[in-house]
Amino acid sequence: MPQPQKVLLLVSVGGPPPVVLRELEDPILLQLGVRSVVSKTVLPTPTYAFNKDRGQYHCNAIMRRLATVLEPGHSFVLGVTDVDLFVPDSPFILGEADRESRSAVLSLARLRQGADAEQLRRRLQVEAVHLAGHLLGLSFCEDARCVMFFAQVQQDCDRKQMSLCNNCRNELNKLNR
Repeated sequence: MPQPQKVLLLVSVGGPPPVVLRELEDPILLQLGVRSVVSKTVLPTPTYAFNKDRGQYHCNAIMRRLATVLEPGHSFVLGVTDVDLFVPDSPFILGEADRESRSAVLSLARLRQGADAEQLRRRLQVEAVHLAGHLLGLSFCEDARCVMFFAQVQQDCDRKQMSLCNNCRNELNKLNR
C-alpha cells in the first residue's frame, strides 16, 4: 500500500508576504518530493519570543507556536519570518527545525545581507529545502555543496546547491521506505 503524501504547511510569521512562501513550493517538491501549501493563517511578529538583551527572537518559542497551527492533513509546518533568530549557544541562526514537534522556522533577516532580489530568493529556497530535509529526518551533511550542509554564514548558502548529494539522496530514499 503506498504511503500518504507528506504535506508541508508554509506559514508567514510577521511580515513575509504569501508570494515569498509560494516561491518555496516547487524547490521543496522537486528536491524532497514533499508538497507544500501556503497557509491562510498569518502569525503576527513574535513579540513573545523577543529577548531584549540580545535584540533577537528565540526560535524555539516561535516553533512551539507554529506547532499549534499545524492543520489536519499536513505533516509538518515551516514558518518564514523577517526577524533575527537565535538559540542560546549561537550568535544567530538562519533557521531551525525540530522533528519531534514537526515544526521549523526560517528567517529572512540574515539571508538579506549583501543579496539582491534573485540571490535572496535562492538563499531562501536553499534553506527552506534544508529545513524541510531535517523535518523528514535528514541530518547535516559534510559536503559543502549539498543542500543539507550546515550554513553558518550567507556565503555557505551561496555555495550550496539546491539538491541533495548522493549520500543524502540515498538516506532520504531509505527514510521514505
